[in-house]
Amino acid sequence: MATATTFDDAVISLLQRSYPDSGAAADADAVKLSTAIFKNTIYTEAEKAEIVQWQITASHIGNGGEDAAKQAERLSALNTHLSSRTTVLGAKPSVADVALYVKLAPVVAKWSSEERTGEQGYHHIVRFVDFVQNAPVFGLKVDAADKVPVDADDVKFAIKPIDAKAEKERKKKEKEAAAAAAKGQTGAPAAGVAVAGEDAAGKKSKKEKKADNNNTAEAAAGGATKEQKKEKKPKQPKQQPAKPAEKPLSPALIDLRVGHILKAERHPNADSLYVSTIAVGDAPGTDNTHEHDGQVVRTVCSGLNGLVPLEEMQGRKIVAVCNLKPVTMRGIKSCAMVLAASPREEGDGHKGPVELVNPPPASAAGERVFFDGWLGDPEPVLNPKKKVWETLQPGFTTTEDLAVGFEVGDVPQLAGEGEAKKSGVGLLKTKDGVCSVKSLKGATVR
Repeated sequence: MATATTFDDAVISLLQRSYPDSGAAADADAVKLSTAIFKNTIYTEAEKAEIVQWQITASHIGNGGEDAAKQAERLSALNTHLSSRTTVLGAKPSVADVALYVKLAPVVAKWSSEERTGEQGYHHIVRFVDFVQNAPVFGLKVDAADKVPVDADDVKFAIKPIDAKAEKERKKKEKEAAAAAAKGQTGAPAAGVAVAGEDAAGKKSKKEKKADNNNTAEAAAGGATKEQKKEKKPKQPKQQPAKPAEKPLSPALIDLRVGHILKAERHPNADSLYVSTIAVGDAPGTDNTHEHDGQVVRTVCSGLNGLVPLEEMQGRKIVAVCNLKPVTMRGIKSCAMVLAASPREEGDGHKGPVELVNPPPASAAGERVFFDGWLGDPEPVLNPKKKVWETLQPGFTTTEDLAVGFEVGDVPQLAGEGEAKKSGVGLLKTKDGVCSVKSLKGATVR
C-alpha cells in the first residue's frame, strides 16, 4: 500500500465543515475517514490502496514547487483516468475525491474555456469538479459563491462518447495482432532463412521428400500419417468459475433511497398514472437516467392519480425502490417505484386513502434508507424471476406510532431461517431518523 500522507488545512477545513462527526484531522487515516463518512460504501483492499495514492496525488496538485511541465503531465494523467470514471475509484465516493476537489477547484477556476473544454482541454477534470461540489452523495458544505462556475453550454470541442462495443473490439484486435506478432518471432521462419531439411535454395532433401510421399500415401489410403499416429495428450476439462454465493432473503436486498420529486404530471395515455421526474442520487451516466435542471434523475410512473392530489407530488421528498427492473407503462419507461401506504385489503393495488411515505425532513436525495436490524448491500437489479420484492412486500407496514417498518412475521418465507429470530418491527430509517406516514396505522406499504 502507498505511504500515507497528511491532509492540508484547506482539505481538513472542508471535511470538518461538511462531516462534523467524522473525526477529520490532518493525520487522519484516509481509508478509515472514508469509511466513517460514506458508511454504506465498502472498499476492497485494492481500493483502499488507491484512496491513499490519490490522497498523495492531491497533495501535489497546485504545488508551487513543481514546474509547469510536471503539473501538466499530472493533470493530463488525471484527466485520462477520469474519462471513464465518475469518482477516482470509479463510482464509489471517498475522501480522496474531496481532497482532489479542494486542490483542483482553484486551478480549474482560473482556466479559460479553451483549457476547460477545448480539443486539448481537461474536459473530465471539469466534470469531476462540478460533480463533487454539487452531488448529494458528497453533500459538501461549499458556499455557492465559492463553487467553481461551470457553464454546460460553453463547450469548445465536443468529445465523442466512447463506444463500449467498438472499444472492446479494438482491444481484441490489438491482442490478436500482438499474439500473431509474437508467433511470427518464435514459431515462423524469417524470410531468406533455410528450414531444416531444405537446402539454401529452398528445396527439400530426398529424405524429406520420401517422408512427405509416405505421409501422403497413407492419408490417401484412409490411414493416419506418422505425425497423426503420435499419442495425443488428453484434454484437461475446463475449470468452471465458482458461482457467487446467493445472498439470503432479506429486505436489505431492496435498494431503498430518499428521492426528491422535481416535477410530476399526469400520464398522457393513462388516467390512473402520474409521471414524475425524481432525483435519487444516481451518478452521471447511470443506466436509465437523464439530466433535468442540472441533476441526474429517473422517470417514474406511479398509479397514484386520483389517490394523491397532483399538487402534493410536487417538489417533495419520498422513499423510492431503485433496483426493480424498469418497465414500460403505456409508452413511458418507469425506472423506480414510489412507496405509499394504504389500508390492508385483498389485491395488489392501493384502495381507499393513500399516503406517501415521508423520509425525515433533513434527508437528502440519494441517501440510503434501511430497516433497523437488517444489514447488507442491496442487489444492483432484483431478478424478476426470484420475486424478491413480491415476497418481502407483505412485511412492509405502518405502526401505531405512524412509523414505517418491516414485520418479519408477515413473510412466511423467512420462517425457520436464521433471520427469523428477529422479532417485532424493524423501523425504516435514514441516518437522520425514522420514515413515517401522515395518519394510516397498520397499513400496507408498497
